[in-house]
Amino acid sequence: MIDPALSVHGVTVLRSVNDLRQTVMTWRHGGLSIGFVPTMGALHEGHMALVRTARETCDRVIVSIFVNPTQFGVGEDYATYPRDEARDSALLEAHGVHALYAPAVEEIYPSGFASEVSVKGISEVLDGELRHGHFDGVATVVTKLLLQGFPDRAFFGEKDYQQLQIIRRLVTDLNIPVSIEGVATVREADGLALSSRNAYLNADQRKIAPTLHRTLQTMAQRFADGEDSKALSTWARSVLLDAGFDAVDYIEVRDAKTLSMIEDPRRAARVLGAAHLGRARLIDNVPV
Repeated sequence: MIDPALSVHGVTVLRSVNDLRQTVMTWRHGGLSIGFVPTMGALHEGHMALVRTARETCDRVIVSIFVNPTQFGVGEDYATYPRDEARDSALLEAHGVHALYAPAVEEIYPSGFASEVSVKGISEVLDGELRHGHFDGVATVVTKLLLQGFPDRAFFGEKDYQQLQIIRRLVTDLNIPVSIEGVATVREADGLALSSRNAYLNADQRKIAPTLHRTLQTMAQRFADGEDSKALSTWARSVLLDAGFDAVDYIEVRDAKTLSMIEDPRRAARVLGAAHLGRARLIDNVPV
């Protein structure tokens, strides 16, 4: 039986929903606030930015590591997705995380599991058009994690901007009593957004990769200056392909909240892009 009091001097690994809830219950009885950072592991500085923000605003911080099979499509990298719990656990301990929730697949999806959370509209564009079922898998697992731990706040990176907006929508629609906090994208010095999948880039591809962020920035400025969004998308696609990207899934200006098409630069907008470079599929976004 895990001691739910937990030492604040080390990270304790929780494997079951019951252990997670008992731990959170004990903290709540002590008047402590709970921050939650869901991840799929392969932790990097982008994740640590979420952890630091959670520690600044909450008394106790839980990080989950769960490589969620339902958000990977056929032919995607579920089997090869990087996993190193010992390394990740040591990194979390060094950053003052109080508990690591690392359930098995069977704990999240027990025998007979038959339910799904689907957020209509916003999940059906951009990545939703290309990765069928992906956001249903994300929405389902995030809903389960929030209901299992009932944190006060949950922290998500703005790099996965569409995912962030979907999670905000589902929390509102389902009346889940948690505040969803977006944290700014962490980047390398040349602008490349940190991602676990950056490890797939070879040396030549790594030199090309920052072109995505630079192109998004230019699009944002030119749209703000009044240029047509569709013409900008056509221009940006050519820039990326000429730079050496293998394929461009999308690079578009969208409404910052609904991700619908937008032409009015006076409305809050976001420029989002996804492109392939070797084995890596890079995504990024910037505000207008």
